[in-house]
Amino acid sequence: MSFLRKKSFESVKEIGSSSGLSKTLGAFDLILLGLGAMIGTGVFVVTGIIAAKYSGPAVMLSYAIAGITCIFVALVYTELAAMLPTSGSIYTYSYVAFGEVFAWMIGSVIILELGFAAGIVAAGWSGYVQGILAAGGINLPKELTTVPTNGGLINLPAFLISGFIGFILYLGTKDSKRLNAILVFIKMAAIFVFILAAAPHFDATNWSNFMPFGFSNVLVGASILFLAFTGFGTIATAAEECKNPKRDIMIGIIGSLVLTTIVYVTMAGLVTGIAPFEQLNNDQPLAYALTINNSKIGSAIVATGAVCGMMTVLMMNVYGTSRIFYAIARDGLLPKSFAKLHPKYDSPYITIIIFASLAAILGGFCSTELLTQLTSMGALIDYITVTIIVVLFRVTLPGAQRPFRCPLVFIIVPFILIACAYLLFIQIYDGEFNLLTAGRALIYWFITIFVLYIIRSFFMEKEQN
Repeated sequence: MSFLRKKSFESVKEIGSSSGLSKTLGAFDLILLGLGAMIGTGVFVVTGIIAAKYSGPAVMLSYAIAGITCIFVALVYTELAAMLPTSGSIYTYSYVAFGEVFAWMIGSVIILELGFAAGIVAAGWSGYVQGILAAGGINLPKELTTVPTNGGLINLPAFLISGFIGFILYLGTKDSKRLNAILVFIKMAAIFVFILAAAPHFDATNWSNFMPFGFSNVLVGASILFLAFTGFGTIATAAEECKNPKRDIMIGIIGSLVLTTIVYVTMAGLVTGIAPFEQLNNDQPLAYALTINNSKIGSAIVATGAVCGMMTVLMMNVYGTSRIFYAIARDGLLPKSFAKLHPKYDSPYITIIIFASLAAILGGFCSTELLTQLTSMGALIDYITVTIIVVLFRVTLPGAQRPFRCPLVFIIVPFILIACAYLLFIQIYDGEFNLLTAGRALIYWFITIFVLYIIRSFFMEKEQN
């Protein structure tokens, strides 16, 4: 078994330049893609949960800590993405750096980071849609809006939106790019409306107990809020569809991440300033905060923007996952049918169908609490891996062309590794070093994925012999 077989640096660059995917994306498209992938469930849904359970008004600090860490990660991510413009992103970087088995395991991390996140987003989208319908006097049956573990049959809106997004992506990047741009502008307009509507109602007394659960829980909140930033890595998966990947990826990743961090900190500060943080643990915290301040029109606009915003996040999560698994199949680690491009739309339609279906199943039938933690943990593992690979390539590939070099890499890298490792650790173990449910689930996940790799390798060797 060739567990440690590696891909060569040169072969990856050659495949990336002749993949057959349509090259339709520029720098501005990538910034919109990044904003579309990030600004959604985090700010519109998870903000309230983190404020109520972990951080209080200091959720602003949780966002700032997660955002600053991600900006540093983005610098090392950009160096790799510019060196190796490939749809495989972190999977391909791992294949070149560490070999096949590690790349396979990282592929499973992508399912956690983007695939599971898609189900969370679909569920969040459903919550806002139900709120809008309820405001208009339309109440959907609980059986069709609630997952089985909470007493329902299916979260049907979450299931259906996943199918719709899969269909849009099936049509290729040209149509999905256009829809993403429209939805991003609507989403950003709704955020601007929230700021204007919330500012007059700001009450500093809501910040009087600024850090009610202590700084340690602010850090726990930050570790979970990595979920809100996971989309920036999606930009790297679009490398083979960029007109000028070496320049555009750098602009797209760093530009969208800085803008997103500013938006998150601002929104978190305002929502906890206009409503008691204890009341924000609901499906629509931003709309709810405006409603209790008698800003019903603003609430309706924000809810509409949230619906559009989460559609873009769902779209980019399915998009990113489908591109990475297209690359995995192209390398022969999955059936070759997964690497088929649609004859008309040039989209990897098989992987799009698979991961849109995964989002539909998770959003329609699963509770999101554990999924949220697993998604955050997947993102942290991704960032740790990318950071290690950048340092490794600096040593093993010193002469490789680097259109972008991460500045102060030997200062930034230790910061990223320490921060991400700690934020990952506190989700796996509690203060007394007891294994938490999320940590146990992560261990079982990796054991299962490794066993599947052994089985796959056994049958492939048998076929070759």
